[in-house]
Amino acid sequence: MTPGTAPDPAGAADSAEELYESAPCGFLSTTPDGTITKINATLLRWLGRRRAEVVGRARFVDLLTVGGKLYYETHFAPLLSMRGEIGGIALELTTATGDRLPVLVSATVKRNPAGEPVLIRATVFDAADRRSYEEELLRRNALADEARAQAEAALRLAEEARTRSEADRARLTDALTVLQQALLPAELPTVPGLDVASYYYTASPDRLGGDFYDLFALDARRWAFFLGDVSGKGPRAATVTSLTRYTLRAAVAHDADPVAALSTLNAVLYDRYGTEADPRHCTAVVGIAEPDPERGRTTVRLASGGHPPALLLRAGAGADYLTTPGGMLVGAFPDAVFAPAEATLYPGDTLLLYTDGLTEARIDPVRRVLYGDERLRDFVAGQASTAPNDLIAAVAALLEKIGDGVDDDTALLALGTPRRAA
Repeated sequence: MTPGTAPDPAGAADSAEELYESAPCGFLSTTPDGTITKINATLLRWLGRRRAEVVGRARFVDLLTVGGKLYYETHFAPLLSMRGEIGGIALELTTATGDRLPVLVSATVKRNPAGEPVLIRATVFDAADRRSYEEELLRRNALADEARAQAEAALRLAEEARTRSEADRARLTDALTVLQQALLPAELPTVPGLDVASYYYTASPDRLGGDFYDLFALDARRWAFFLGDVSGKGPRAATVTSLTRYTLRAAVAHDADPVAALSTLNAVLYDRYGTEADPRHCTAVVGIAEPDPERGRTTVRLASGGHPPALLLRAGAGADYLTTPGGMLVGAFPDAVFAPAEATLYPGDTLLLYTDGLTEARIDPVRRVLYGDERLRDFVAGQASTAPNDLIAAVAALLEKIGDGVDDDTALLALGTPRRAA
């Protein structure tokens, strides 16, 4: 046994070839022209094909649907050739029985010492669960439309039965509230070495907002978070919100790089809505937090797609915005570019993420003056406590004070390194 190697009871360890063949995702390699030279058993099983009929006989593009072939030739292949790698692209494969298999594909180009491409390696993830999830969202969308129609019918009869109309309206409000809550986490998890807090301000109980946020564990030491705002309101915006949250969760779990996660979301949204007459897009901040309780600090890596910059509060040193350069609106352009940013939270430091319902609130009687970024920064810097719970409570009270001047829903998420006991 090799020194430093754990014993292998009953031959339990996998060989590299076994790991390749039976991995929970598909692997394949092709020549630069796309001819398949190697494919693992997992992907063959998904496709219902034999290795002999694929390896050396088929090109990767031959496995795609008609629409997938067009996208491969016009987008996937050119981007891969230009960048040398591409991640999280949504495509559909055709199985041996003619069924469609939705997948997410990532690929890299291997080059020889002269810089010439010699091999393309691709990883394929089954996205069938995402399709089922989207169908469920469409069903909920239909239910919400039906509830809205019932409420409008009740309002038309308001003069004849005011009491009945008010009861119907109350039921509708309850239904929309339940659906809105389904788009947000029920509660934030407990994160060792990190204090967290959140708040969702509903500007109008009669409509669904497009704001969203989430926080979840990637492994024992890393936590992923995101916050954003989908364009539009109502059930259709709620459908996009759910797709956005699902895609970001899956993307970050696959590759814990905030830039890669935004790129995957951009590809999914643009592929689904970019060519429609009423396109849908969003702004978002995606980040990875790595608390280090022993050293009393937290490292945060994040990227922004067209979203207002996060506020960084330093214990006893005021507050300022964390610059996230190069963030383009997510889903609006096929080749959107996103750039990373990084910050370290020391004891008592807090990072505040928010949506623009707060900074775009109207604060004057004629509703022309916006609350703005500078007022928010000064307000936060003036708080006695930088703890996330205290900060969220203060901003929530501010939203309630502005009241009717807040025209749009506002989501808040705060992450902070706890102060150390004296």
